[in-house]
Amino acid sequence: MEKVDNLDRKILNIIMNNARTPSKDVAIVCGVSRAAIHQRIQRLIEMGVIIGSGYDVDPKKLGYNTCTYVGVKLEKGSMYRGVVADLDKIPEVVECHFTTGPYSMLIKVFARDNQHLMELLNDRIQHIKGVTETETLISLEQSMNRQIKLEIDPDAK
Repeated sequence: MEKVDNLDRKILNIIMNNARTPSKDVAIVCGVSRAAIHQRIQRLIEMGVIIGSGYDVDPKKLGYNTCTYVGVKLEKGSMYRGVVADLDKIPEVVECHFTTGPYSMLIKVFARDNQHLMELLNDRIQHIKGVTETETLISLEQSMNRQIKLEIDPDAK
């Protein structure tokens, strides 16, 4: 696997902050040509370092006012993949993690309101084969949402 060097890290820090930053602006900050930036970004995509593209949408602006984290306990951990396939059919479930600790899974759900959340939990999520228990934690406010900041090696060229 190819390495991510300091120039790659500089590029990533800029575009993780704002993916719509024009290549020419990234090139100026990094001190290289726009073509070099384009080639580096393509290489980072091919390496799987950059894994997506798109826009972040504010769910609240679309009427999804309740953000919730749900701890899910499973009958058996080996049921995880089947449960994920069923959760994938629920559009309001936006993240799913297989975890250690008291829950087999931790999922993130957006609902229009508490009534909608109750319907998702009682009528959809808790009816999935293998789900034995859920615990709901409603997010009152998101205070941070960021990408990991990459450190630049000052001694590398």
